[in-house]
Order: sequence, then C-alpha cells, then structure tokens
Amino acid sequence: MAIQWFPGHMHSTRKAIAERIKDIDVVIEMLDARLPGSSANPLLSELTGHKPSVKVLNKQDVADPARTPLWLDWYNALPETRAIGLDASEPAPARRLIDACHLLAPQRGGMAKPMRVLICGIPNVGKSTLINTLSKKSQAKTGDEAGITKLEQRIILADDFYLWDTPGMLWPRITIPESGYKLAASGAVGKNAYDEEEVTLELLAYLKRPYAHLLEARYRLGLTPEAIAALHEDELLELIARKRGAVMSGGRVNVQKGAELVLTDLRSAVLGRVTLETPSEFEGWRAAGEVKEAERAAKKAARKGR
Repeated sequence: MAIQWFPGHMHSTRKAIAERIKDIDVVIEMLDARLPGSSANPLLSELTGHKPSVKVLNKQDVADPARTPLWLDWYNALPETRAIGLDASEPAPARRLIDACHLLAPQRGGMAKPMRVLICGIPNVGKSTLINTLSKKSQAKTGDEAGITKLEQRIILADDFYLWDTPGMLWPRITIPESGYKLAASGAVGKNAYDEEEVTLELLAYLKRPYAHLLEARYRLGLTPEAIAALHEDELLELIARKRGAVMSGGRVNVQKGAELVLTDLRSAVLGRVTLETPSEFEGWRAAGEVKEAERAAKKAARKGR
C-alpha cells in the first residue's frame, strides 16, 4: 500500500512558501535524524532550492550515533548547504543555527539588512520545539502528533534576525515506498493515512538486521541476533506481541496491539537509538523510485496518445 498524506492546509502552506521565499535569505529545513533522507521534502527543495540552506538533523540524541555523521557529510557535500546535528530541546547547540545562517548569507545583518530566515520541514519533526528554544519563549505550539502548526508565524529572534515558521508539510505524491513507511513509523503522517500493522511489519523487516540487539534488549525474545534476523517479520511481530502480553482470550495474539506497541516504542525512543536508513540505502531507493515514476509517466502518456 502506497502511503500518501497531503491534507488541505498543506496546499495553503505550499502557496505561502512560494510567496514568502522571494524575500528570504536562508532556508532552514528540519529533518528527522532517524530518517534524514526520507524526511527531506522534495517539494520544499523545488520551492526553495535556489536559496542557501541549513539542514538540521533533529532528534540526533535518539538516532544511531554511528550513522548521523554519514548523513552530515552527505548533506555538507551539497552546494550552499550546511548540516547540523541537533537536539531541539538543548539551548546551546540551537544557537549554532544563527551562526550557520550568517555563514551562508554574510551580506545580511544589522538593522539595515536584517537576516530573513524561513524554517520548514515535515510534520512532527520538532520544529516548534526548536523555535521555542531559540526564542526562549513558547511562541510555537508543540505536540506529539502530525500537523499541530496550521498557520505561518513571524518570530523575532533578534533585532536583525527574523524567522518565519511554516506548518509541517509533506508532498503530494511520495514516490519512494520505503520513505512512506518510515515517515508513517516516525509519526510524520496522519493516523488515518496508513495501516499500523503494515507499517510495523515494514519497520521490523528493516530493524531485525542492524538492530536485532535492540529488539532483544527491549522485548526479551530469548533469541540471538542471527535468529532474530532470520525470522520473517510476521513471526517477529507475533512474538513481540506475545512477549508484551498482547494476548486475547483463547491465547490468540493481538497483532494490532503489538504493532501499536512497537510504533510507540520507536517514537518514544524506548526501543533505543536507531536510524532507519543510510545515505547509500536511500540513494538506491530513490533511484528505483525514479525508474518507476518514469515508467508510470510513460504509460500515462501512452494512454493519452491513443
């Protein structure tokens, strides 16, 4: 099942960004450090790609510390781009954003030429928490569900530093299936847009190899990492559900409840520090997605030509 979620307010956000970007000096895009490629919005790139960009890998404190540097290097290799790993609740590292913006737009600063920055990202990536940390006030609404911020807000961080906050936005068509599942697992997608059991099975299919030791530590499966990796994800989910007491009358396993438990453990970081993709994995998924999209476009053109 392809996962898609682009509610009405996101159309308004797209229009607002297209209009606002004309007067912006630097774009800050918040990314989830657990899925730094899948949480990068290609629509935002299309709208803002001609502006210098700071990529913030947020929630790095719950991401795999061995994989975050790979992603920082990957983004820092892009032109006019600075990448920073961050935990949005920590005030000192958050200040590095202002310095990064000035590095990318050194001609801006002072009352005559104040720095004008747009901050954007997918839903539930921690953007509002970061803004409140930067401004030392509760200026932006926060919450643990997708789509809390609905309207654009201007926030003055200093006399010569203006920050425009925009609602979280996905893109109309997610062409990389792996990204869709990871976005749903992370909580960036509205609950009605996906099946929790299906998303959890895709999640476990990935986790069982690089993070089998974390699955064992959390759920006490009584298996070696090799044995966990060898399990089919259906068997793994059923085993986890049973171990966590998700059992109905007659000894039947409540797989739906098990799926909910796994997703909650991932989102709350109780499962441990995981990153759901490497740069090379994401590049492979993206290339495959581009091939499928080209085939889809060719078929559509062929139908029109009949």
